[in-house]
Amino acid sequence: MKYLISSFSLFLLIIFLSACQDEPLPKLGEMKETFSFVNQDSQVVNNATVKDKIYVADFFFTSCPTICPKMKAEMLRVYQAFEGDPELLLLSHSIDPKHDTVAVLQKYAEKLGVSSKNWHLMTGDKEFTYDLARSYMISALEDPTAPGGIVHSGAFILMDKQQQIRGMFDGTNSGEVDQLIKAIKKLKNEG
Repeated sequence: MKYLISSFSLFLLIIFLSACQDEPLPKLGEMKETFSFVNQDSQVVNNATVKDKIYVADFFFTSCPTICPKMKAEMLRVYQAFEGDPELLLLSHSIDPKHDTVAVLQKYAEKLGVSSKNWHLMTGDKEFTYDLARSYMISALEDPTAPGGIVHSGAFILMDKQQQIRGMFDGTNSGEVDQLIKAIKKLKNEG
């Protein structure tokens, strides 16, 4: 009898988890900011670039001594999973534009082996970039006591084609990035 109850409980759990997987991704907020940055190839990236695209946004800086190398390794996994997919873009916003010039970002992209066709490493006005991070419900700010002088979130923000936030994932955690990859596939299937 005990075995029958445990099997039945497991069966119900499997049905519950399967049902949850069919649920649409939540809508956590909407991006209303008008933005314009320059990417590693000196191309302008703005709202028109992401129109009718799914995209993943994050904030980093190339000289970051803490979480950024892990974040970029994980974002590279996302890039490779969807390389050449015209529906998906990756937008990495530099929070250190004084150092992260177009030339620095271009070398960084070359080191990663990525193309601006799908992954834009971008630079722009520092204060606007910090404000944009807040619009995505994450933080980025200068802190002279922090390693590298900047404190920022390691979140990867998943945006749908209507520029609504559909998920936030820890960009330093491989398991969460696996979930992000699944969420992107789910969002693509939503149409």
